Amino acid sequence: MTVEIPPRSGAALTMRHGDILKVIDPKGGQVSDMVAFMAADPCEALSNGRTFDYEETIRLTAGHRLWSNRSRPMLEIVEDSVGVHDFLLTPCSEATFRHFYPEKPVHRGCHGNLVEALMPHGIAPDAIPTAFNIFMNVPVGADGRIKVDPPTTAPGDFIRLRALADLIVGLTACSAYDSCGGTFKPIHYAIEAAEP
Repeated sequence: MTVEIPPRSGAALTMRHGDILKVIDPKGGQVSDMVAFMAADPCEALSNGRTFDYEETIRLTAGHRLWSNRSRPMLEIVEDSVGVHDFLLTPCSEATFRHFYPEKPVHRGCHGNLVEALMPHGIAPDAIPTAFNIFMNVPVGADGRIKVDPPTTAPGDFIRLRALADLIVGLTACSAYDSCGGTFKPIHYAIEAAEP
């Protein structure tokens, strides 16, 4: 069953070891921030630094794993129709909007949406790590400078990630103007249950 995350909102879900999460951009040009926590101990969470270290790249796609702050693999990317994602930038927040978009209405952003979605799982706001920003297009220049360009996704593009442990996952339809090329669209996801 495919579930829709409405524009500028978020959701939480649980995954069993071996389940596959498919995240779909149904209309193209939309980013989804994803965070993950070990169900047995949510203090163990997704870590961009550990992931970059062990995978030896910042360009993560099929065949790469996403690691925890305790150096354990949490998710493996098993299929990826896009190949462009970001794991450098933190979820957008009210402070992000005040900093980058002072002339636009303030929104609680992906961080606020993740806080609300993950609260029933006992995950505190300060425990939310840097997200794996699915479909986000963040080029890094030769001089080290970064910028945020519109996603390269077409309608129906997707990524599939296999859980390597029992997990709590937060997922959004991103709220930031630059990340999504100035428009806000839904994100779809589906859980493919592990074989018994």
